[in-house]
Amino acid sequence: MADSGVNASRAEVSPRQEEAVAGGVKRNSRDSDEEDGATAAKRGPGLGSVVATHYNQLQEVGRDARSHSRILYMRNFNNWLKSVLINEFVQRVRADGRGGALSVLDLGCGKGGDMLKWRRASIGHLVCADIAATSVDQCRQRYNDMRGRGGGGPIFSAEFIAADCSKELLSDRFEDRSRTFDLVSCQFVYHYSMESQAQADTMLRNACERLKPGGIFFGTTPDARELVKRLMKAEGLSFGNEVYSVRFPDKTSFPLFGCKYDFHLEGVVDCPEFLVYFPLLQEMAKKHGMKLLMNKTFAEYFRQKSQEKEHRILMERMQAMEAYPPGPGSSLVSGNLEDYEHVKTSLKESNQPHGNVGTMTKSEWEATSLYLAFAFVKEK
Repeated sequence: MADSGVNASRAEVSPRQEEAVAGGVKRNSRDSDEEDGATAAKRGPGLGSVVATHYNQLQEVGRDARSHSRILYMRNFNNWLKSVLINEFVQRVRADGRGGALSVLDLGCGKGGDMLKWRRASIGHLVCADIAATSVDQCRQRYNDMRGRGGGGPIFSAEFIAADCSKELLSDRFEDRSRTFDLVSCQFVYHYSMESQAQADTMLRNACERLKPGGIFFGTTPDARELVKRLMKAEGLSFGNEVYSVRFPDKTSFPLFGCKYDFHLEGVVDCPEFLVYFPLLQEMAKKHGMKLLMNKTFAEYFRQKSQEKEHRILMERMQAMEAYPPGPGSSLVSGNLEDYEHVKTSLKESNQPHGNVGTMTKSEWEATSLYLAFAFVKEK
């Protein structure tokens, strides 16, 4: 695949911006100690119900409607990245001597968008859990449809749990109360648990306590440093473009927990989220016997994995990049030509002004480059 023309360098955080994050942490460190019952009661139900309602009301759309989405290639790219992540860590645990069928917990499964990825990975059992009951029902239906169609080899067994994974212990809900896992996947979800320390720790406990030694907890989440960096550069309290927007209540305090911002992503997300300060997550994970394996921005992970032929082939098959210029009878996903200036420049610099490449619009890349991928391993 040709160079995408997208700048994949890691965003740098200035000392002043780092100090702003660290300062917020220090100012609020006493508030982040273990909450007593009275403090927890004062918090009330929190924003979990808002998140659940948002995703319960999010309409399921067919493949044809998705093909006309303004963020089509961003969604395809994110799916490609998750596919590569899943394959990487399935292979890793199998290389660790686990020849049998793997057991997986999908923490924040949504509508079951990763179901086919798990089937292709030939796992043995999947537990799907999510706060949005309607999404869990749709996930169950997707599994039943997949099982009913047959083809593609044997399918894993599965169970489905509607629960707030930041407030309820899932082990009490497993069909087999002694169930343990080789892998736990948490895609675009963990940040919702950072509303309070108790919630963040419960989420981590659900992710880690039933992992086998050598098992891996991996996922994707917004990058707090990148969010704060863009906020500091913004004139006001919000930033974004035509496909996404972020708004903070202020830019002077960044508490460890409950650092809320409002996030909108075209046709997909429109609800509050919370900063995940990664050094804090790493320290919390240690208490659950977890060791950091990886922390890479999407840009870094893309740059690394796209060097491998098998991943480039998968990228083309999943249409994770938009063809530029478009082929006969096709049109660009964005009508704003400035969205493609980066690829025009890249083609000129490579002396291929009339070449064909795979790329992503500037607007989509700005949105997807807000995220990072992480992985922890359960120490033996």
